[in-house]
Amino acid sequence: MPPVTALVLPRTHRRVSASLGVCLLSFVSFWIAQRAAHVSMIDLLVYRAEGATVRAGGDLYALRATHAELPTTYPPFAALLFTPLTLLDVADLRALATAANLALLVAFVHLSLLLVRRHARVEHALWVAAGAVWCEPVWTTLRYGQVNLLLAVLVLWDLTRRPGHRWAGVGIGLAAAIKLTPALFAVFLLCTGLVLAATRGAWRPWLRPAWMAAGTFAGVTTLTAMALPHDSRRFWTRMVFEASRVGHAEETGNQSLRGVLARLLHTDDPGLWWVLIAAAAGVTGLAVAVAAALRGRHALAVVACAATALLVSPVSWSHHWVWCVPLVLLVWESGRRGVAAFMAALFCSYALWWVPHGGDRPELRQNGAELVLSALYVGMACAFLAHSGIRLWRTSRTA
Repeated sequence: MPPVTALVLPRTHRRVSASLGVCLLSFVSFWIAQRAAHVSMIDLLVYRAEGATVRAGGDLYALRATHAELPTTYPPFAALLFTPLTLLDVADLRALATAANLALLVAFVHLSLLLVRRHARVEHALWVAAGAVWCEPVWTTLRYGQVNLLLAVLVLWDLTRRPGHRWAGVGIGLAAAIKLTPALFAVFLLCTGLVLAATRGAWRPWLRPAWMAAGTFAGVTTLTAMALPHDSRRFWTRMVFEASRVGHAEETGNQSLRGVLARLLHTDDPGLWWVLIAAAAGVTGLAVAVAAALRGRHALAVVACAATALLVSPVSWSHHWVWCVPLVLLVWESGRRGVAAFMAALFCSYALWWVPHGGDRPELRQNGAELVLSALYVGMACAFLAHSGIRLWRTSRTA
């Protein structure tokens, strides 16, 4: 009788081969569909223009790129990273960016499985990636040539490392220096570490990566200020406070609390209402994340922090919600398979785009049904945080 390993290895090889074939078929179909849709990858072209402006010594925040005259909205460190994009022509750049994002999707799924299971098999990552590429946030990320998957991989690269790893925090710091929203993960690590230090004295696995993230962010931002002093001064003293530069608050693609409030109140500036509600959501979401971390629910803590960051950001475009991948996987692994399937179907439905949008800003005149459809991601995130918070509270009472 052949040894067990001789039987297991061919089966494993067949499983990996089958999942790889399906994943490649899905990715090729996706590539063909995007090309048939004549996607512009407009954000990628803005990144390229930013890199060209840095190389030419121009005014980064006076830039208006592409036919849509889009402005620069990221910190200047991002523009420095974009300078190599100018070395390629547009056609090659689009192909390379699509291939890179597909590879990042597989890495993101793999890290998401590590987060929710603490182990990940290659074939499982390939199966999930084959389906995830068709969900609206991922599709739109690749459609625009966005950096969301890169940022998510940097964050999860930190948060799936073994506790106390010497480089944990670097990924979060880099992600926050490129785009500010991931900075909330450093706040989450800091809060958890401070609570543990005060109650148990076990602060190191949490505070150390928090300081590493802060140090990395400060370091690269300082170096960028030395290379681009004018642009850095302008961004950190003015542009960082001008959320309107990114787009109209009420746009249906803005899946943040501010976007939902703007549509609900039929205004492009929800003002104090947004500040109060976002502050309450931020405190509540961080409390859920910290409570989950204290109870050893690491995956829940990370996903809760991601959902909170997207909710409280002034603008969270639908493609920022690539964090739906670990969210759905977490719900699936918790045993609520029906709920997970329902959530996955909603993220793949593109339902938020069923409402009138664009043109003469019809989002300011939405009716009840349209308001519900254009708040799907926010509603799911709020429901997830509320349910998680209630379960954690009940658990603490019975402990």
